[in-house]
Amino acid sequence: MKDFAGTKTLVRLALRRDRVLIPLWIVVFAGMAASSAQASIELYPDVQSRVEAAETANSSPALVSLYGRIWDPTSLGELSLFKLTSFGALLVGLLAAMLVVRHTRTEEETGRLELLSAGVIGRYAAVTAALLVSGLTVVLVGLLTALSLIGVGLPAAGSLAFGLTWISGGLAFAGIAAVIAQLTEGARTANGLVAIVLGISYVLRALGDSAADGSTQWASWLTPIGWAQQIRPFASDRFAVALLPLALLAVLVFAAFALLRRRDVGAGLVRPRPGPAVAAAWLRSPLALAWRLQRGALYGWTFAFLLLGFLVGNIASNVDGFVSSESAKEMIQKLGGVQEITDAFLSTEMGVMGLLASAFGIQAALRLRSEETALRAEPLLATGITRTSWLASHVVMALSGTGILILAGGLGSGISSGAELGNMGRQVPPMLAAAAVQLPAIWIVTALVVLLFGLAPKLVTGAWVLFGFFLLIGQFGPLFDPPDAVMDISPYAHTPRLPGSDFSATPVIWLTATAAVLLLTGATTFRRRDIG
Repeated sequence: MKDFAGTKTLVRLALRRDRVLIPLWIVVFAGMAASSAQASIELYPDVQSRVEAAETANSSPALVSLYGRIWDPTSLGELSLFKLTSFGALLVGLLAAMLVVRHTRTEEETGRLELLSAGVIGRYAAVTAALLVSGLTVVLVGLLTALSLIGVGLPAAGSLAFGLTWISGGLAFAGIAAVIAQLTEGARTANGLVAIVLGISYVLRALGDSAADGSTQWASWLTPIGWAQQIRPFASDRFAVALLPLALLAVLVFAAFALLRRRDVGAGLVRPRPGPAVAAAWLRSPLALAWRLQRGALYGWTFAFLLLGFLVGNIASNVDGFVSSESAKEMIQKLGGVQEITDAFLSTEMGVMGLLASAFGIQAALRLRSEETALRAEPLLATGITRTSWLASHVVMALSGTGILILAGGLGSGISSGAELGNMGRQVPPMLAAAAVQLPAIWIVTALVVLLFGLAPKLVTGAWVLFGFFLLIGQFGPLFDPPDAVMDISPYAHTPRLPGSDFSATPVIWLTATAAVLLLTGATTFRRRDIG
């Protein structure tokens, strides 16, 4: 058992480091499911309204590909949560995988694990601790979600089955991340590979659901996300399917331990390739270096946003049929827009894209801190490069990157919805405008990272806490009608709701000015503090 020595200590250390982030995301996931269920109870009060909505959803290839099929049209629970079954399993899987990478590969990359290994820390302790912390997190997410669904009035068996879908997805991808962490030398590369596996898994699940006759359903059984969906909560509640991800987890843990024995601490089994010799010719500025460091992530996010835009635009053409009752239309309009229901839906979904783009902005701006802690910033600043230019290079990448993402989403939505409605020329410009007005709020969130980086660099990851808070009050606040003062805390609450409402330049100007002040304050304080 000496290979597992120190596991308990590392678990306690990981829980202490994530004592804010883990509870926050547990509450976000559980609150998201409970809010969706509570809203749907009011939207679909009788069986007839549920069947109509379910048949409309199942008849839309875009909806089925994005969220999956509704197996029981009469089930209130399934109709309430079908958007969160496979998609939620993907998000929980991403959370679980990132926790594993954070407490394994990131610890090795920064050199902290090597220092700890000089003490009484066994060979398998770090991986085991990371898997335990990640597994505990997803189990708590699933259990708390199930209890919240029971609390709003959904059947207990279906609620537990739904929680199990998220648990199974999270455990499977925690195991996948443990294996990937043994292959690469960098945490960012590991997270990128995890994202690719998640994307492939979701695409295979979508392929399996795409054929109405079920001829491609076999593809769903090839992926952990497909297994999670095949549990079919609130329909047949097939708990036995959860044995598949558990078996996969056992195999992956064994594989991760076997691979761990074949490498040195800090190294990966797959050695990174040296950069091309011509790279030095154009890496003559901090901005060029920042672009090279972040371009891979930007390419991937841009493709994902463009695809998401196409799906949203396709779904928008069927919104009138999907929410046929007046109460449903009122709820959608309350969540995101005014005037016609299609514009209200597009406005709501564009706001969601704005939140997702903010996540990229946070990630890109946090590269400043990772470069500093990895001792790569100090050698650069020892040359003729100034602090301001180095900071500005990554800030420009974060701000421009979020702009590219949200505009790609707007362009995809405009093209797709315009093609479905037969008037692309009329749809594309409004959707690009709806995307552009999201930018000031996104930039404020990015600027908060820069402010924390300058004022209190050790607390810079607290930007994710602020983001989670904005997400909670922005997405779930309207369902509970909190005071306006609470809603106004979120910058997203002041974004004009386009398309479908009149544009007002005043909030856009104020949001942009606030972002500029935060950026300037962060840059000024960074110039006055010590590096490291």
